[in-house]
Amino acid sequence: MRTGILLLNLGGPDSLEAVRPFLYNLFSDREIIQLGPPFLQKPIAWFISTMRSSKSCNMYRQIGGKSPILDITRAQAGALEKALNEGSNTTSDDRRGTNDERRTTEDIRRPASDIRRFKVYIGMRYWRPFIKDTIQDIIRDGIEHLIVLTLYPHYSKTTTGSSVNDFKRALTSEQFTVQYIEEWHDFPLYIDALAELIAEGVAEFKESDITLLYSAHNLPTSFIKEGDPYLDHIKNTIQHVNARLADAPYSMKELKSTLAFQSRSGPVEWLEPSTDGTIIKMAGEGVKNLLIVPISFVSDHIETLYEIDILFTDLARKHGINLKRCRSLNTSEKFIHALKQLVLSEIEKG
Repeated sequence: MRTGILLLNLGGPDSLEAVRPFLYNLFSDREIIQLGPPFLQKPIAWFISTMRSSKSCNMYRQIGGKSPILDITRAQAGALEKALNEGSNTTSDDRRGTNDERRTTEDIRRPASDIRRFKVYIGMRYWRPFIKDTIQDIIRDGIEHLIVLTLYPHYSKTTTGSSVNDFKRALTSEQFTVQYIEEWHDFPLYIDALAELIAEGVAEFKESDITLLYSAHNLPTSFIKEGDPYLDHIKNTIQHVNARLADAPYSMKELKSTLAFQSRSGPVEWLEPSTDGTIIKMAGEGVKNLLIVPISFVSDHIETLYEIDILFTDLARKHGINLKRCRSLNTSEKFIHALKQLVLSEIEKG
């Protein structure tokens, strides 16, 4: 059986020209924000995206003229596919039996080392490659079983929920069986990967008095009140990571940490405290060395490269704080291993 893995992610503009349509797609999604009655959603989304595109283009200009999320997600997919297929390649006889008549022409022509059981795809919610287009690639490749793996460790209806629903809407046939991995906020190998990068970040400071600031993407409080588990998942991850850091080989038992939220817009009540407000508050409390950990992100994008690396770093400097950012998971060896084990454990469940 050929198994496909579909990595779901937000997506991002791959050029400055793509910024406005990307924003339009984002604000058109009623699962993350409801702009008036349904029939007004897209007209309002067009207005907001038009008004914000200039400011957003300026942000993307400062980080290379595009979002890096597609390139990084492709690299993650490639690394995961390689990891999954290591040790799973066998000879065609091993896979098909000794009857030569069962071996396809392609199998005979291709070296055994090239026979792969797993293929990894990516599908983006708000920009190319869109989920619906990737599904067509999966069908054309003859995938028999598909693991849909969200790249949002912490479940929210605004992220995983919206992406999975988009995937289900795009399914036009039952040509393959599907399993879903929709949250993995406490998966031990994910915790290990985060702890390793945080420990590396702490080691960059010459001083010993260091505070961790976990910064998560913000969410309207109304979603939490309606039962969205996002906040509980974030807090659970932090609890596990701090416990891991306190244990060997890190033994960082005295690390202080706090949680804040970044990236908010619109006149609604958001989760508090804000990351920028927390930085200012910490400065008033005498904090001098701050490691900021982008806890809800598994790859670099505008919120790490612009909001944290430029805005928050400059804010901290102005208030006398030495701020460094924890490296993002991206394609770290432990993170790719965590994704591999997530997939294999899901397959074992059947």
